[in-house]
Amino acid sequence: MKIVGIDFSSSPTGRKPITLAVAHIDLQADAVLHVVAHRRLSSLAAFEQWLAVPDAWVAGFDFPFGLPRPFLRVQGWGVPEDPGAPEPPWSEVTALIAALSRQDLVARCRAWTAARPVGDKFAHRATDRPAGSSPSMKWVNPPVALMLHAGAPRLLEAGVTVAGLRAGDPGRIALEAYPGMLARLATGRTSYKSDDRRKDGPARRDARAAILAMLESGGHPLAIAVRFADGLRESCLTDPSGDTLDAVLCAVQAAWGWIRRDENYGLPPDVDPLEGWIVSAAQCHGAATRGP
Repeated sequence: MKIVGIDFSSSPTGRKPITLAVAHIDLQADAVLHVVAHRRLSSLAAFEQWLAVPDAWVAGFDFPFGLPRPFLRVQGWGVPEDPGAPEPPWSEVTALIAALSRQDLVARCRAWTAARPVGDKFAHRATDRPAGSSPSMKWVNPPVALMLHAGAPRLLEAGVTVAGLRAGDPGRIALEAYPGMLARLATGRTSYKSDDRRKDGPARRDARAAILAMLESGGHPLAIAVRFADGLRESCLTDPSGDTLDAVLCAVQAAWGWIRRDENYGLPPDVDPLEGWIVSAAQCHGAATRGP
């Protein structure tokens, strides 16, 4: 099976593209993920074209698939207060998000935070805390709400299956991934990347090397060992932005989900059908909680 990891950008360019790690998984003995190529997509149009290609893959996308349920309830989109009441499907809510401009979405997020007390500004999805991820309604540092706005509607338009949220093409399976969750198991809170090349140095390079060593050994909670085609490991090590390495981390999480395809790709049985879930969040959180 083709496994793809996607490090996403809501405004990709030639200097800051969407980065793909293309791999395949060998399950004959222990799980081994073979990374065979990297691809760069310098526009959202190129991303759409890649999604539209008739192919078979399981992919981990580094952007949120949903907004927090408490936030959704106040948007006038029919998400009920009563947990037992009928509600719109993810596809309908995602279409409503897509109909907003970026500025409109940010304005709604700002209005929410302005009405909240200090220390409790953002609503969180159920998956955010175990994954250690930023709230999906956050529009700066990092702008994950804008990533959702650019990414999730394109998954819907492409007709792919969005695991836990929408049945689509059974040959193209989209899983939400978050590379930082797995990277932290090797580095803690030590930074391993920066978009400003001037800030790269031995400490960040050593952190990337530690992540690569963890992945190659398979000594992490997902127990998948990574092997790289010629030159691809070096690309991960020397890319100061971390995008190349992040795409590989997303691919590892997607591979973990593929192994559990008969168990809803490892997603919780009670995954929120509007918020979604970051694949393998509970497993990585458990390891981080236990420590070394």
